Amino acid sequence: MELKATSLGKRLAQHPYDKVVLLNAGVKVSGVRHEYLIPFNQLLAIHCKRGLVWGELEFVLPAEKVVRLHGTEWAETQRFHHHLNMLWQQWSDEMSKVAEQVLRQVLDDIAQSHEQKKWLTRAQTAGMQQRIQQALTALPLPVSRLDEFENCRDAWRQCKAWLTDIERSRLEHNQAWTDEMLTQHADFFSHIESSPLNPAQARAVVNGEHSLLVLAGAGSGKTSVLVARAGWLLARGEATPEQILLLAFGRKAAQEMDERIQSRLHTNDISARTFHALALHIIQQGSKKAPVISKLENDTGARLSLFIKTWQQQCSEKKAQAKGWRQWLEEELEWTVPEGSFWQDEKLARRLGPRLDRWVSLIRMHGGSQAEMIESAPEDVRALFSKRVKLMAPLLKAWKTALKEENAVDFSGLIHQAIILLEKGRFVSPWKHILVDEFQDISPQRAALLAALRAQNKHTSLFAVGDDWQAIYRFSGAQLSLTTAFHHYFGEGDRSDLDTTYRFNSRIGEIANRFIQQNPHQLAKPLNSLTAGDKKAVTMLPDDQLEALLDKLSGFVKAEERILVLARYHHLKPAMLDKATTRWPKLQLDFMTIHASKGQQADYVIVVGLQDGSDGFPAPARESVMEQALLPGAEDFPDAEERRLLYVAMTRARHRVWLLFSKEQPSRFVEILKNMDVPTAKKP
Repeated sequence: MELKATSLGKRLAQHPYDKVVLLNAGVKVSGVRHEYLIPFNQLLAIHCKRGLVWGELEFVLPAEKVVRLHGTEWAETQRFHHHLNMLWQQWSDEMSKVAEQVLRQVLDDIAQSHEQKKWLTRAQTAGMQQRIQQALTALPLPVSRLDEFENCRDAWRQCKAWLTDIERSRLEHNQAWTDEMLTQHADFFSHIESSPLNPAQARAVVNGEHSLLVLAGAGSGKTSVLVARAGWLLARGEATPEQILLLAFGRKAAQEMDERIQSRLHTNDISARTFHALALHIIQQGSKKAPVISKLENDTGARLSLFIKTWQQQCSEKKAQAKGWRQWLEEELEWTVPEGSFWQDEKLARRLGPRLDRWVSLIRMHGGSQAEMIESAPEDVRALFSKRVKLMAPLLKAWKTALKEENAVDFSGLIHQAIILLEKGRFVSPWKHILVDEFQDISPQRAALLAALRAQNKHTSLFAVGDDWQAIYRFSGAQLSLTTAFHHYFGEGDRSDLDTTYRFNSRIGEIANRFIQQNPHQLAKPLNSLTAGDKKAVTMLPDDQLEALLDKLSGFVKAEERILVLARYHHLKPAMLDKATTRWPKLQLDFMTIHASKGQQADYVIVVGLQDGSDGFPAPARESVMEQALLPGAEDFPDAEERRLLYVAMTRARHRVWLLFSKEQPSRFVEILKNMDVPTAKKP
């Protein structure tokens, strides 16, 4: 059957198409020079219109494309349209049954995934979207027509919901699954720790994402969640003990975690490791040569002695070295350097020692040759950094010589060797689940070790707990962005917040949280306290009132209660603490730097040294060239890390915090705290 334009219509219309022929499952529209074949499976609508002189057929196609035939006799046009439309609708009804089967099949697959009672990861839901998209390409009808057919309408709308708002569908499924798990395994969450896990902790434990960051403020139970996660994997049969890798950032933290695992999970088959212990294990398994870790790495005193002795020797033997170091200390660090043989000054040497230690460690962590290291430095400090590296070269050589004499390696070399073995495939990771504590302290080198482990098995999950508010180790190479941009570095996954602290009262929490969140780059998270605190729970006090404060504390603090005295630097320890054992024999007093207090807690905390100046708190914002060249870029907020230090200091306390400031040179934090309504007392 065909329909042609009349001679008059053809002449008046001046249109490329003047004939349409009905095919088996489509039509062919043609003219003298043009021809267009339209199968029914591309046809969206057929319109029959009447012009002033002739009829018109309009074929609507996808992508808003329209093919028209003009100049046909009107009655013939109507008859042809009626017959064509009837055949097209019959074909469409048949095809809708096929489409219904395809849609129902993909929905059944999705329903089966739901019925498996598993967490739906983002990767899995993306796979569901992909299956729906593939199913749509297998339909005999255009997708835009599915709503026309009653038998397809509901199935199509369900599929469309997954396509248009898959995140909502995923969250609904996972929330229902989580609620069921928390109800079904209520006994597990009640007894896995010494006190029952709260809902936020339990939700983090059962989260099934491939990469999960648990953000938890001070005292909110990060380690409890980590131990419970290991127990959950074992209880659910998702892993054997040998398939779980627990990582901590220090031997003491690893030992404490082992003790908790043994007491809570009743197993010795899971043991926490440090990153260095992990690297050593990889090298021992993947190489015939088992390395020995240098004794100097675990003996800070001996390490500092080596660096100071080498520095003093270089300065005494080489005038150029002495001149270079004097310029460095005076011009860059702005220290007061004695005249003459300044390197023999014991106080100066003691002050410089930790910096030498840190700089050598950063150079070793960077790896590569001196030329590569200098080339990678920011251009504005590259020339000066080159001079600094030359001054540091003898210390680096002394360090390597000491390692060679011991026939040992240092921590940086250990991790570097382990990464090489992993990349060469000489160690095959047995771990399906990696659990990391205090993740905010991770450095690029440690992150590279994790990445190398996970590269061997793309299904290895990463469960990390940390707190960007407590990231205070940038000076040792920790990179905060590895936490704040977690999913950029470690793959798409989820974030879970712990919202309750079990340590400090609400007043300490309010001040500490408001203070840290004045920096908009810190990740916002809730942190509620279980106990109330009065307005004086955080108090500022002149630093000449320390003795009076300790006298007052001796009158009411119980023998079992602990008092922490914290300072920005160790050499700022108040002299009166040397007589504390006899002056206040009943007080349990401990002094340490704020960095050393990480992970500690006490009933009362006294922070000393809130003063301005070169030894002030916050520390002077200006970094040495070594830090500028070897550390991750500084944050775009004044005193960002120093704020986190004060946050750490305040959140060590359960009941009360005193912030002792200099009246002559007050820290700039003092004014900020006053504006937050922190009271200032003249005396305790």
